[in-house]
Amino acid sequence: MNDSPDTTRSLPDPFRRNIVWSICQIVLRWFFGLLLGFRTRGLENLPPDSGALLLANHQSNFDPLLVGVPLSRPVSFVARSTLFVIPIVGWILRRTYVVPIDREAARGGVIREMVARLDHGFLVGMFPEGTRTSDGEIGEFKPGFISLVRRSRRPIVAVGIAGAFESYPRGGLPRPGRVRLVIGKPWQPEEYAEYCERGREAELVAAVRQRVQDCVDEAIAWREGRTVETELNG
Repeated sequence: MNDSPDTTRSLPDPFRRNIVWSICQIVLRWFFGLLLGFRTRGLENLPPDSGALLLANHQSNFDPLLVGVPLSRPVSFVARSTLFVIPIVGWILRRTYVVPIDREAARGGVIREMVARLDHGFLVGMFPEGTRTSDGEIGEFKPGFISLVRRSRRPIVAVGIAGAFESYPRGGLPRPGRVRLVIGKPWQPEEYAEYCERGREAELVAAVRQRVQDCVDEAIAWREGRTVETELNG
């Protein structure tokens, strides 16, 4: 069976949360607030009426939820297609705008689906590291997101997460902590257009990684009660 996304179907309203998303959001806001003291900064930086690509560092299994919970509109992530066959889990994933990815299928189908969602007005989330950090630091960014950037030409919004690794380390169990998430200013297509030229892939990856690092530094400073003097992603 081919689980590649079907981009020919109609997409839901990207600016309205369905009942499943809304219920999950209420429950998770309470849970993360209680367990993690979770706080968010920079929501005003999200484009109010268009799609955008959210690129974040990856600290824990909580991360997709941490990115999506504070938002007033849905955000689409990708997840292994095998998760969609799990009772209840698959039902929830389908109703919270998650896109299945089959490791054996062509990656192009997923890219087309994500481009379609961005064009439709969705926020699309990705973790360029490709896997969770093993030490709490930002790892190497993989270039897989470049195709999506080139084909969609939508704003890129860097997201920095701090404290999730300490609260839910790789191979460990969740524990109380103090988690902060910072959303940077959008990097507009006309501003990054030059980096989309062939042969400049490494520069684009480095520029995106630096923007995410800036957000992480801001989140760390906020978590520790310090301030960052420079204007974030300005």
